[in-house]
Amino acid sequence: MVEITAYTDGACSGNPGPGGWGVVMEAWRGEDLVKTRELSGAEADTTNNRMELMAAIMALETLERGVAVTVVTDSSYLKDGITGWIHGWKRNGWRTAAKKPVKNADLWQRLDAAQTRHRVRWEWIKGHAGHEQNERADALARAEIAALKKARKEASAG
Repeated sequence: MVEITAYTDGACSGNPGPGGWGVVMEAWRGEDLVKTRELSGAEADTTNNRMELMAAIMALETLERGVAVTVVTDSSYLKDGITGWIHGWKRNGWRTAAKKPVKNADLWQRLDAAQTRHRVRWEWIKGHAGHEQNERADALARAEIAALKKARKEASAG
């Protein structure tokens, strides 16, 4: 049986501002790495938290059938939200304990739906601490921001 590990990260240049997300997905059969795949994307005007959520969403939505997947993130917001806070938000009609609308509810709902297709385990790691796959996911996100800025600069110069 194949198990997936998805290392996710989001980044933003300004908050809000241009943002990117990156994912490094590894497929494992026992102790053998059988496939690695990278995903990334960008949005012109977003926040870091939205990009963290998008990375996890895209990792889970990309998987075609239900699998065991470990999502590794350096975002406490993402991990705490999906493993804890979301239960109260759903009970409260997507409102916080203070009765205010949940920020990024559209993405939280999409992530919640995406995870129901799989057996997901969420793992937090310290960011920018030399973890190879986490650093690569961050590099993918930052490359998307750079590409977005370059395209914007070329469009305004053209």
